[in-house]
Amino acid sequence: MKTQSFDPELLKNSGGSVARRAKRLENLPAARLILGVDPGLHRTGYGLVEVQKKGAPLFVEAGFLTAKAKDPMPLRLQNLFDGLCEIIKEYQPDIVVIEDLFSTYQHPRSALLMAHARGVFLLAAQQSNVPVHSFLPNEVKQVIAGNGHATKTEMQAAVKARLKLAAAPEPPDVADALAIALCFAARQETVAKLK
Repeated sequence: MKTQSFDPELLKNSGGSVARRAKRLENLPAARLILGVDPGLHRTGYGLVEVQKKGAPLFVEAGFLTAKAKDPMPLRLQNLFDGLCEIIKEYQPDIVVIEDLFSTYQHPRSALLMAHARGVFLLAAQQSNVPVHSFLPNEVKQVIAGNGHATKTEMQAAVKARLKLAAAPEPPDVADALAIALCFAARQETVAKLK
């Protein structure tokens, strides 16, 4: 197996996709406490990680917000909004990182409905004066599991390993939220190396 050390100058001048993606974070403040959000209308995963000066990010808190499917849409959105506002108020993250929307031709309605939940989470962060960043699911999967098409089980295992947890985060929405936060931490580290 051949190994190669990291050369920031080579990456800086390469124009590679990692450098381009990391560059999107340049104008954001350095984040110590990162809140990842995996938006959903029924269940929204959230996960907080803390970036250390040296070493891997540490697990802080994770869980999920729920909204009752039988409730009218405005009430469901209000409940999700209020829940995220409470989390932001309690933990005061430096940044909120929310999974970006994606759609398939087979299920365009899913993305439209998800946009409602994502919108209230963006508003919750904005009203709390917390910067927001987004990643597409495939980018998160690539960074955390090494495979842009990783399964839910693979993501849970990757998050468990990276955070040195005793068990895989459950439900998968929680693992996805932690993965989103970890992805930001990894990209932020890349930006620091590029400077």
